Amino acid sequence: MSERSLIRVGVLGGGQLARMLALAGAPLGTKFLMLDTDANACGGQVAALMQADYRDLDALGRFAAQIDIATFDFENVPADSAAWLAERVPVFPNPRALGVAQDRMAEKSLFRGLGIGTPAFAAVDTLDQLRAAVEQIGLPSILKTRRLGYDGKGQFRLRQPADVEAAWAALAHGQPQASLILEAFVPFDSELSVVGVRGRDGEFRSYPLTRNWHHEGILSLSLAPAEVSDDIAARAVAHAQALADALDYVGVFALELFEQGGELLANEMAPRVHNSGHWTIEGAVSSQFENHLRAVLGLPLGDTATRGHSAMLNWIGALPDCAAALTVPGLHWHDYGKSARAGRKVGHATLRADSAAQLADALERAGQVLQRQPQVQPAIDALRG
Repeated sequence: MSERSLIRVGVLGGGQLARMLALAGAPLGTKFLMLDTDANACGGQVAALMQADYRDLDALGRFAAQIDIATFDFENVPADSAAWLAERVPVFPNPRALGVAQDRMAEKSLFRGLGIGTPAFAAVDTLDQLRAAVEQIGLPSILKTRRLGYDGKGQFRLRQPADVEAAWAALAHGQPQASLILEAFVPFDSELSVVGVRGRDGEFRSYPLTRNWHHEGILSLSLAPAEVSDDIAARAVAHAQALADALDYVGVFALELFEQGGELLANEMAPRVHNSGHWTIEGAVSSQFENHLRAVLGLPLGDTATRGHSAMLNWIGALPDCAAALTVPGLHWHDYGKSARAGRKVGHATLRADSAAQLADALERAGQVLQRQPQVQPAIDALRG
């Protein structure tokens, strides 16, 4: 009897998102190969891993020869490498979507073109352009690199006119020109995200909106479903679907939004499975990781309905005590297999409960046990109204 061949999925990137994709893919009959610049990337603990630069075409050729289909686990994979790979194997999401998400100016311009509101923004290439942009947009505002920024990196908040030169020096690194964008600061009421999935046939589904809290620029805690009006939820999902259709997107992505006085402003999109969707592993009928694989493999999409109420707590820098954490009812532990390092995402936990009140009680218990999660109390307050 011949052995049944497994579908070979290649992932550009071998971090925790690739790791969780591989874990979700095993029941679907998939075999994973990851390519990462780090030979010790944590995805290599659960799947085969190649170590190479993403621009090494010889390595990409060897990678392509061993897979049936490719995807990626973070948005800073060079878009031209993804395009080169797409000439040899199917790549989902498509390299165009990756390229747009890599440039904050292109991304914001696409949002505007689709009728999706954004904070005021302006391209900044020189110090004089920064001064002019500050005059136009006002203060406070945020200067950002157009590329390679995530988790609060590559950003400088301007609060007063004296900050202009300091912001330029911090992000231009002594060069007379730089590729930057100035955005108006938004005093938002809440941060929301839509985690959506679009199949090869164009079918679109979304998970219920997630409310997010950040600490020092890094996602700290998420709640799902977010307590928002039906109107806000419908508009957020419509924005996500319009974006997915415009990009002919295939796979899971996240659209991050600011909610201010009932208005929605798009912050950014992530062309991949997303940190704010980790709660779906235990908290939804089909997780974002399973649905991403269903989409890129051309399979029917899974049910995105919630299983009650969920919270996701990020572990940043170092893991808390696992045994203590597991005393919290309904807590599910996820260790990424990474070494401790300041600012590094090393794991997360999901809390799931049948009601908002029960989830608030579980979060209160988690806060007492862990004593290190800065956004627990605001989340408890939101759950209890």
